[in-house]
Amino acid sequence: MIEPVSKGHRTAFVAIVGRPSTGKSTLLNYACGHKVSIISAVPQTTRNRIRGIVNRPGGQLVFVDTPGFHDSDRRFNQHMRGLIEETIRDVELILYMLDASRPIGAEEATLAAAVARHIDAVPTVVAINKTDLAGSQAVESAAAWLTERLPGCPQFRISAASGDGIDPLLTALVDLAPEGEPMYPQDLYTDQLPEFRVSEIIREKAINATSQEVPHSLYVEVADMEVREAEHEGPGLLWIRAFLLVERESQKGIVVGKGGAKIKKIRVEAQKEISGLFPYRIHLDLRVKVDPRWRHKEGLLQRLVN
Repeated sequence: MIEPVSKGHRTAFVAIVGRPSTGKSTLLNYACGHKVSIISAVPQTTRNRIRGIVNRPGGQLVFVDTPGFHDSDRRFNQHMRGLIEETIRDVELILYMLDASRPIGAEEATLAAAVARHIDAVPTVVAINKTDLAGSQAVESAAAWLTERLPGCPQFRISAASGDGIDPLLTALVDLAPEGEPMYPQDLYTDQLPEFRVSEIIREKAINATSQEVPHSLYVEVADMEVREAEHEGPGLLWIRAFLLVERESQKGIVVGKGGAKIKKIRVEAQKEISGLFPYRIHLDLRVKVDPRWRHKEGLLQRLVN
């Protein structure tokens, strides 16, 4: 139950936008105090609008971690760009993140222009991330560039990995949020369904295990989750049956690995992390199958929105 709060409490949905590998998911996980969004060195790991809930003194922020903005005409990338635009239209605040450790290019300019179209209607805060990796000159150049592209937007210099600068950033977002009752209980840090969280953990382990070989061709389908009560005293068993979908037979071989070694590694690592989500023992039945057109199925793309 959501309890009433005192007058002056602030609540807002906050869209986190930025280029791939800017550190959006790392920031979200740090702010929530829990792993809400999966992390990988592979760009564009986030495909969905991931929601994380942060409760602060005087306010609640519901973050929506959007896919990394990638300027491309491919249908899958257009779908993810559509998620970003739609999310921006649905929130009360925007958090724009820029990676100061890499050069600012045309893609960054395109994204900044897209955000700039909304700053008069939606309060926007800028976070210059990875200041611990970038030199001071690069950070100053990024700050000047952002001042020109997003005038009037407060700027914060942070390291999402270490947490430096995140506290004042969150305080500023709460101060900009409109007054309102909290939308979620204080002890909740995400509203993701269990099936989605399980599928994302499996996908993260598969992406990290296959490196650059097949990551964007991976989709995880959780076919069944069933709790089996223990015969004796102790926790029951949560039995999960899931499929890793790839687009080509050659990719199936990569995911399975020699003698099934890679799929076993993925299963063991995923099962271990999933066990932290539920009060049960976990048995993960994980298999690989080929679906050449999964990225072209409109129904599946729509499911990725939620």
